[in-house]
Amino acid sequence: MNGAFPPTLFAGCHYGVVGLGRNGNAAVAALLAMGATVQAWDDREAARAALPAHARLKVAPFTNMLGLAGLILSPGIAHILPTPHPLATMARDAGVPILSDAEILYRAVRAAGSRARFAGITGTNGKSTTTVLLAHMLAAGGVPVAAGGNLGPAALSLPLLPDDGVYVLEMSSYMLERLDLLHFDAACLLNLSPDHLDRHGDMAGYVAAKLHVFDHQHAGDLAVLGATLPDLATLRGRLAATGAEVACISGAEDRACDLYCTPHALCDRQGVIAGLDAVHELPGTHNRENAAAATAMALHLGLARAAVEPALVSFAALDHRQKLVGSIGGIRFINDSKATNTDAAARALACHDRMIWIAGGTAKTGGIEALAPCFSRVALALLIGRDAPELAGTLARHGIPHRIVQTLDRAVPEALEAARALKADVVMLSPACASFDQFSGFEERGAHFAALVRGLAPATDGTTPG
Repeated sequence: MNGAFPPTLFAGCHYGVVGLGRNGNAAVAALLAMGATVQAWDDREAARAALPAHARLKVAPFTNMLGLAGLILSPGIAHILPTPHPLATMARDAGVPILSDAEILYRAVRAAGSRARFAGITGTNGKSTTTVLLAHMLAAGGVPVAAGGNLGPAALSLPLLPDDGVYVLEMSSYMLERLDLLHFDAACLLNLSPDHLDRHGDMAGYVAAKLHVFDHQHAGDLAVLGATLPDLATLRGRLAATGAEVACISGAEDRACDLYCTPHALCDRQGVIAGLDAVHELPGTHNRENAAAATAMALHLGLARAAVEPALVSFAALDHRQKLVGSIGGIRFINDSKATNTDAAARALACHDRMIWIAGGTAKTGGIEALAPCFSRVALALLIGRDAPELAGTLARHGIPHRIVQTLDRAVPEALEAARALKADVVMLSPACASFDQFSGFEERGAHFAALVRGLAPATDGTTPG
């Protein structure tokens, strides 16, 4: 295997691709490189114009789905709820399967003759960190690995791996709804909290979508379950009935779990797997849960037990997920912009005893009321974005000091001043809200926060980037 898929792998196959973003463009390029013919469409003229011309590519609106082997819809395009896209309805009426790009990757790998294994990771929070951590651990152990999916790069931009390779895929609920044959040798469901309910109808629909990560598992496979999952015993029994090994994991000292964490070590039923005192890039119980999940999968996929601790120690955290971006006079500035819901924000807030908290944006249903148990850790909240008044109302009811500052540009310097005055050693951007009212996404929001922190340094006593 040289990393490239055979150029005639999908010769004679015709696919449709709708939505020419990151996933769609990668799908078009990969399918053409494998010999398929492709019809692609996006309602945005600029997106269509940016697609390179190719003899086997037709860029045109769909009038029918005749002859398609599959339709790849951008993950953001609904095919069932809240209202199916007209092209999704057209495909269903024609009997054309609507597939995830991860499904096409799996088919391509098998068609190319590779027996490379697949690891799938999902959950409401923590899946990106766990995906990157697992890939890091396997690579450190000398295993050929490629990671992507919902995290990026897109599944169909990944190379062909040899038989001993592992694909580590972050799987969103949107992607999991569009699987057919994909079989994960190791699959993980970390946790569940309400999210994307408009897309899945209700919590039951969301859970059902997430559980597709375990489809087709059998003896010799591994199913990893987070200890906080609802009705865990029933789910564990259901998966055990498939013949797969089931491992329950926890970031806390829950000795009923197969892997768990003490204050200083990651353990399983055999004893200590790895010391954690030197693991600085995975703070908090939730990140220890991520470490336990990645370790369970890594061991199942062949990583030596002795290789776990060095891999955890050498891991570098992802940007925008509790990432230290600067330290000014002993005050640490932490970018947790990825915390777009209260469950994620609660995990970050629980890591620090006293902080200046920057929050706000477009609030999820219920606002920040669920964070009330963490409010005692907040010396002052600085609120930004569209729904700052809603968040202010919640904080006022709980007697928590707060100010509406509207923008990060105001929040960051005010946070430094407040941290000094209130003797708080942490400034935490953990918005508990979506970012689209002011930014293109959580990445832009986090990058702007980090840039503002760096900009404070010349006027202060120095900053040390994290």
